[in-house]
Amino acid sequence: MADIAIIGAGAMGSGIGRKLVEGGANVLTYLEGRSAATLERAKAAGMQPCGLDRIVDADIVLSIVPPAEAIGVAGKFAAAARDRKEPVTFVDCNAISPDTMRLVAAAFDGSGVDVLDGSIIGLPPQPGKRGPKLYVSGDPANRSALLAGHGLDVRRIEGPVGAASALKMCYAGINKGVTGLGTAMFLAAIRSGADQSLKRELEESASDLDQKLSSGIPDMYAKAYRWVAEMEEIAAFLGKDDPVALIFKGMAGLYRKMAEDRNADGELAAQLDGLLGRE
Repeated sequence: MADIAIIGAGAMGSGIGRKLVEGGANVLTYLEGRSAATLERAKAAGMQPCGLDRIVDADIVLSIVPPAEAIGVAGKFAAAARDRKEPVTFVDCNAISPDTMRLVAAAFDGSGVDVLDGSIIGLPPQPGKRGPKLYVSGDPANRSALLAGHGLDVRRIEGPVGAASALKMCYAGINKGVTGLGTAMFLAAIRSGADQSLKRELEESASDLDQKLSSGIPDMYAKAYRWVAEMEEIAAFLGKDDPVALIFKGMAGLYRKMAEDRNADGELAAQLDGLLGRE
């Protein structure tokens, strides 16, 4: 039975943990500083909470944390694994830019840890539904096959560390960018009194987009705080000389505003829900 460790047990981390447990793996998790709710979620998924000293003994370790925590997690794990004699594979699965991914890899210089670049696309695994895909690059030895052997949909990219992160930036830029653009325009329409006409026009002339926004915007509220750093990573990925980077800096501001709204009175979310028929 393979030992697979996951650092982070949010909705995605715990969902993937459950999938691996169902696939016959022994799944460990490191939850220092996390909430009691996160601890219970991990245990319910069949994951075994333990310290870093046990995590470094796993066959493969997945980092599934908010983007802003990726470098810190890598540094902490690298320090714990520095003197380990047996090889271990660390897969960063976070929504970070290729440049940030290279900083993550640099944290392991001289450690002997094999670092892979991963990106997760799709929703957390749910019973009866197709789970997410884990894209992996920088893996010439096919170490990620261990994950595929325990139930994950692993897609190898024949490219170096940074290629999988670039894919995530591009996909998230399109997917979450559309959600952010729809949110911004709906709020502008509400302020201007054009909201009902805009919604009706979308229903009539762009029904696929209307359906995507009607489900995607309410689903975003609880995730907005995590998407702030992701939008900033996309802006950094595009680079300061690309004018489109400014759009994603703006998206970061939008999602920050929606996160603050959720922590306050939820007025903006209520306005959007009213327009989308989610009251």
